[in-house]
Amino acid sequence: VLVKSLQQGGHLAAGTSPSSGSGGNGGPASGKRLTIAMMPKSLGNAYFIAAHKGATDAAKELGVDLLWEGPTDPDPAKQNEIVDTWVTRGVDVIAVACENREGIASALRNAKSKNIKVLTYDADSVPDARDFFVNQATPEGIGYTLMDTAARVMGNKGKFAIITASLTASNMNEWKKNIVARLKDKYPDIELLDYRPCDDKQDRAFAEAQTIMNKYPDVKLIMAICSPAVPGAAEAVKQAGKNGQVHVIGLGLPNDNKKYVHEGITDAVILWNTMDLGYLTVWSADALAKGTLKPGDTSIQAGRIGKVEIKGDNILLGQPFIFNKDNIDKFDF
Repeated sequence: VLVKSLQQGGHLAAGTSPSSGSGGNGGPASGKRLTIAMMPKSLGNAYFIAAHKGATDAAKELGVDLLWEGPTDPDPAKQNEIVDTWVTRGVDVIAVACENREGIASALRNAKSKNIKVLTYDADSVPDARDFFVNQATPEGIGYTLMDTAARVMGNKGKFAIITASLTASNMNEWKKNIVARLKDKYPDIELLDYRPCDDKQDRAFAEAQTIMNKYPDVKLIMAICSPAVPGAAEAVKQAGKNGQVHVIGLGLPNDNKKYVHEGITDAVILWNTMDLGYLTVWSADALAKGTLKPGDTSIQAGRIGKVEIKGDNILLGQPFIFNKDNIDKFDF
């Protein structure tokens, strides 16, 4: 059910028009269609391709125009450039998965100063730079679920390493803080060996997993906390012939990992419905622009998702979900 990204080189391809629907809900001014500009951390990442699918579905339902643009690779400076372009264009709402929490704040504040509504999703900026954060799950919920799952797989003892997307990824650094907090609080016989970036690329994750296994022969588990890293690490374990010796868990998409889950290399994949994250972001952006989402609200109605809780300025998609051999084939994204 995933769709290919329409973008090339970080911008809309020539001849490509924004996603839109046939509805007529309009924008804040009578007769004007809303334009919602939405940015992933990087194009081509299956996680964000799934989010794009959900965002496109919501745009069609709401009758709004959706711009989907982003860097080809995680690049905070490029994200800033794209936001500045959107401000010049005068879009109605900007929604960004932030690669660098502080680095994008000035560009987002500038957008707000021009009366453009600003959301973040997936990875937040500093709170004063946006109106709401569409949060796939709390950092504590994600970090604790990852660490508890790792501990279960390891039998509450042994050594593990983490592969992340980048050392500047704000959401992953928050997850790491909570992973470490849970580790220190509950698992005295487990040791974190290393924390290595893969640039959000599967082949780099494969290489990093090889490095980890060579450097630490007694590593028992690799925890991959960005979606390309989970199958990358699993393939490295498979090719090293260490199935059963080195386990893999992580945050990823079911379709990317079914093979490795069924082969017993990847014990569990933890995530949320990424399409629903994109879908909820566009519904929230639409409501924000129309004034039906405002500070102090405790919930929002979001189409097919239904009622979604708001805590403070965080719109919460829900709790992490654990995919395993028993249930992973029920999902297709």
